Amino acid sequence: MAQQDGFLPSQFADEKNFEVNFLKSDKFSRFKGHLAELTKNPHIAGTPENELVKDYMVKIMADAGMEVKVWPYDVYLPNNPGKSELQIISPVQMTLSQKEGVIDEDPFSDDPRLHLGFNAFSGSGDVTAEVVYVNYGTREDFEKLAEMGVDLKGKIAVARYGGNFRGYKAKYAEQYGMVGLVVYTDPKDSGFTKGEVYPKGPFFNETTIQRGSMLTLDFTGDPLTPGRPALPLDGKKKIKRDDPADVAFHTIPVTPIGYGAAKEILSRMTGSEVSEAWQGGFDFKYRITGGSELKVRVMVDQKPDFIRANNVVGTFVGKDYPDEWIILGSHYDAWSFGATDPNSGTAMLLTFAEALGDLYKSGQKPSRSILIGHWDAEEQGVIGSTEWVEHLKDELGAKAVSYMNFDGGASGRNFGASAAPTLKKLIIDASKEVTYPDSAKTVFEIWAGKNPEPGIGNLGGGSDHIAFYMHAGIPSLSGGSGGPTAYHSNSDNFHYYSKFSDPSFKMGGAVAQVFGLVAIRQANAAVIPYDVPRYSQDLKGHFEQAVKNVKELEPSFSGFDQVEAALKALEASSEAYKHSLYKALSEEVLETEHLKKINAGLIGLEKSWIDPKGMYYGQWYQSLYVCNDPFSGYASWILPGIQYEVAIRSTARLEEWDTRYAKAIMDLSKKIDALTKLLLSKKNA
Repeated sequence: MAQQDGFLPSQFADEKNFEVNFLKSDKFSRFKGHLAELTKNPHIAGTPENELVKDYMVKIMADAGMEVKVWPYDVYLPNNPGKSELQIISPVQMTLSQKEGVIDEDPFSDDPRLHLGFNAFSGSGDVTAEVVYVNYGTREDFEKLAEMGVDLKGKIAVARYGGNFRGYKAKYAEQYGMVGLVVYTDPKDSGFTKGEVYPKGPFFNETTIQRGSMLTLDFTGDPLTPGRPALPLDGKKKIKRDDPADVAFHTIPVTPIGYGAAKEILSRMTGSEVSEAWQGGFDFKYRITGGSELKVRVMVDQKPDFIRANNVVGTFVGKDYPDEWIILGSHYDAWSFGATDPNSGTAMLLTFAEALGDLYKSGQKPSRSILIGHWDAEEQGVIGSTEWVEHLKDELGAKAVSYMNFDGGASGRNFGASAAPTLKKLIIDASKEVTYPDSAKTVFEIWAGKNPEPGIGNLGGGSDHIAFYMHAGIPSLSGGSGGPTAYHSNSDNFHYYSKFSDPSFKMGGAVAQVFGLVAIRQANAAVIPYDVPRYSQDLKGHFEQAVKNVKELEPSFSGFDQVEAALKALEASSEAYKHSLYKALSEEVLETEHLKKINAGLIGLEKSWIDPKGMYYGQWYQSLYVCNDPFSGYASWILPGIQYEVAIRSTARLEEWDTRYAKAIMDLSKKIDALTKLLLSKKNA
């Protein structure tokens, strides 16, 4: 354990003992039992079955010794499909399946509570029209169709899943005048071209349907309360809610189907053949247009309403710094049973709570508080966690050391992570301490493979880290293990998990050990163990790439001059901090009051990126450092202000961004200088 990781030499023995006791806990074997209990019933947000999941989590966490609080919000969403039909009207009449088939060996597949496939926040309508195949329905795909002169107006789009967040498929279809959308998973992306299909193998069969939200507003969270918490309607404090009629919901009807149903449409299309890049997995040629003979009817009658969403937050109160918080979380609501997504993450967090709880009860308490949050209503638009962050934004800004997200956190055997720069080293170091299940190697060795170090990605969109990281400026990570999945389908159940995701049920424990160490080290270090120099290191590469991207638009562009000067200052500040911290820790000259000031300063570093002006595509997104791509929804945009200008092929605001980024970097540099001054002043005292 190196000094730069924030520990005083006098702490090493106690911390080593704490970690050894944590890693040898027998509670990690309880993952399987938790997963079985959590996934007994389909449990969409706002249903009695989801209340049962909430109650189970409350009990387990309370029994582990956590202080548990339920945070209720009344949010506006659809939690059932309403009425929906999909038909071919001509040249034949055929009603297409909108639900998975029953599978004899899967005891969960015939549960009467399972819904048709549906997309939350579809528009309502009943349309019959010709069809156009739009490939993945990305911005580039629609631009290509427009270039080709394909008439889209008044047509129904047929899009395959992949390439972007599904809501953008509907957004672009609507922008181009289309009247309906059918979405399916092509066998080229998950199906018979990949290998055996469910139940013989892990890949989508012809009836498997990916559900999911279509919400694409210019903010995240409850659609009626942007920037405000959707507090209970019957509560004392009243929150202004927008009129649904004034919210930019999609208006066209949308329905998801399996590729067996999609084949009935695609195989009857008669227009020009697609390019090789647009060809899917069926053995016939895909075509752009269906022709005038082929008519399809899409009918959706889906009504959002207010439902009660309950976040469950448990706390192991820190013995020294209770108001410094390390937060771990996952959502718990699911489209069906949720075995991989999300409840492998939920079960993992419960095993972590129990393992840490044993230490807590025996008197081995973390120095800082460790919180575990289970978020509701994520599937309809990352709603529960966002409302909590909006509710506690100021308090989180002052207290939250980090947020660690585990949506589907143990859903396979392949370990991976994405993280803010300051947290990357912590994950790599922790992975060296944990044995990879059913092997003699560490997680690090399996993860890195032949590389000297594993790659850690940057966070994009799609889950509960968004509000913490991109709205409130809290360093965040997402991690765990993944693999083949029955993503968002009725087949994502315990039977599928036990056959294909992790038959040994050991990855949940291993993930809890790795990220448990990441949490414990943040909680117990004298100085919060952020890798501060990593800011400068990563930013240098990101701005080099940004300049290349701009030069493709404007070859005469000379660079971001203000940023360049600021980056030099940041590099110098980071090096000075690193050396002064090493010395102060090794000489043990830091006293409690001094440490409090240093750690408060460290918590403030990420806030340098928070700019109230926000992004031009959505003021709610306030981090200048990172955002999810507003054209695809999932991809990570680093330096999003500049990325957006490149994406819209504009150079008009580059000077503004040079100024805004330089200001943020100089603010960060000055904060680091202030920390160095604190360290040096104490050393010389």
